[in-house]
Amino acid sequence: MRVILYTGKGGVGKTSLAAATAVASAKAGKRTIVVSTDAAHSLGDSFDLRLENEPVEISENLWAQEISTLLSAEKRWGKVQEYLSELLISQDIKDITVEELVVFPGMEELFSMLEIINHCQQGEYDVVIVDCAPTGETLRLLSFPAVLSWWLEKMFPVKKMLLKIARPISKPLLGMPLPGDDTLDSIVELFRKLAEMHTLLTDQEITSVRIVVNPEKMVIREAERSFMYLNLYGFNTDAVIVNRLLPDVDLGRYFEKWGELQHSYLQYIKNQFSPIPVFTVPLFAEEVTGLAALEKMADICFGEQMPSQFFYRGQSRKISRTGEGYMLEMALPFAEKGDIRLSQRGDELTVRVGGYKRNIFLPRTLLGRDALGAKLESCNLKIRFGGVNNDN
Repeated sequence: MRVILYTGKGGVGKTSLAAATAVASAKAGKRTIVVSTDAAHSLGDSFDLRLENEPVEISENLWAQEISTLLSAEKRWGKVQEYLSELLISQDIKDITVEELVVFPGMEELFSMLEIINHCQQGEYDVVIVDCAPTGETLRLLSFPAVLSWWLEKMFPVKKMLLKIARPISKPLLGMPLPGDDTLDSIVELFRKLAEMHTLLTDQEITSVRIVVNPEKMVIREAERSFMYLNLYGFNTDAVIVNRLLPDVDLGRYFEKWGELQHSYLQYIKNQFSPIPVFTVPLFAEEVTGLAALEKMADICFGEQMPSQFFYRGQSRKISRTGEGYMLEMALPFAEKGDIRLSQRGDELTVRVGGYKRNIFLPRTLLGRDALGAKLESCNLKIRFGGVNNDN
């Protein structure tokens, strides 16, 4: 099984590259499916055909799917929907329908990704390629399992116990029902699936992320930030693809400056993202739609290399012995000292970088040890731990 996630700023061409990778993978004999989790689906446009919520076979070894977030939510959120319906009826609320509460803001992509887990677990495909939503939504989605797993482990058992005690008296006293065990079990099952998703997506033997950029300053800056956050959450980026690069030929006076600027940005990208491989795709003279055009794009991008192979594996976190203590290192490329905040509570370490944070349950080696200090050195966050604290 191989899983490849394509992400990037909106409009950089990640959908076309995801589709092109799928076409080349299928041509190489791999049973391949490319799936869109972006609410604004354009995957079907890349193939110049209509796609559905279920996989559609396009050619030999190739399937494509545009997942309906509403249908996915109804399937996995049914018990919660039933509870919401009962709650609305108890409060005599008529101005809003239950369907409007099926998908909460920010959860659309989550339900889509859970559908992808099914593809991986059923084993029908060799390669699963995901055309993700633009960068911000993708980062929110990928950080979701880590955040919710913490809530499940820390808060949910207490909340479930309190609800069990309060449920018999809730309706006569509050005039509203509290969720039943089946509703809570649905939530637990969702969280379990989230844990499975996180395990799959952070498995560097299966999954990698590819960042698509255009040679423009704003796009590159966003790519740098997303690369940093992907490392924070332990996701392996195995390639950066620079799309719509003007060819190194006589472009005429109008495009000459653009060509020079783009090629200077290309060298900057190679330097900044090293040792991550950087692939290039030119700006084509026509739109890239249909199987033939997508196959051409893949051939130019990957050449003779298998598009589904791993181009790079990086170690995002490692532990080493230092005298009486240990050093925990996390790769955080493009991070600056002022961006990072650390806190520790027992055997849980919280790392906050900009607007994102990750709660890390310390591995066995570091259990019972206090973080004594940290420094950012050569794009690596180095956290120093002392000896075992017997008070823990």
